[in-house]
Amino acid sequence: MAEGTLKELLATVPQEGELTWIGLRPARGAPVEVRTEAELVAHHGLEGDRYRGRKGGAGKRQVSLVQAEHLPLLAAWTGHDAVDPAWLRRNLVVRGINLVALKAHRFRIGDAVLEGAGPCEPCSKMLDALGAGGFAAMRGHGGIVARVVLGGRIRVYDPVRSLGPRPA
Repeated sequence: MAEGTLKELLATVPQEGELTWIGLRPARGAPVEVRTEAELVAHHGLEGDRYRGRKGGAGKRQVSLVQAEHLPLLAAWTGHDAVDPAWLRRNLVVRGINLVALKAHRFRIGDAVLEGAGPCEPCSKMLDALGAGGFAAMRGHGGIVARVVLGGRIRVYDPVRSLGPRPA
């Protein structure tokens, strides 16, 4: 069995994922606009998203991502046949790679490079979206937030690849 230090183990994310969904939130409370492609702007976020328009950039929450594999779990825990990603008000849905493993990594999607900035915690809107227990169901399954290091075009079906741990 291979051994390594914890630092080495955390630095290794060999899986490649795939972008499966893109959603923009043009204003607070506005319906999510589903897209097949979008433009990421360095240090700001997604063009057309409400977080993109913030003065001085959007801080660490420039883009929010959620794991596609968690959607069936959320549906089961909240009594839905399926969960529409728009209900969760995240920007991107990714499958095939563990987003939690990317929370301290730089990663490429399409032409853009992002940097994991931490967990994306659920908000009280999950009660409206998912019903009773929606907030609790999302705990630990809300995905991550990321900064945009290098802007560029992203498209549904683009690969998602780790570029290694973000610089200290």
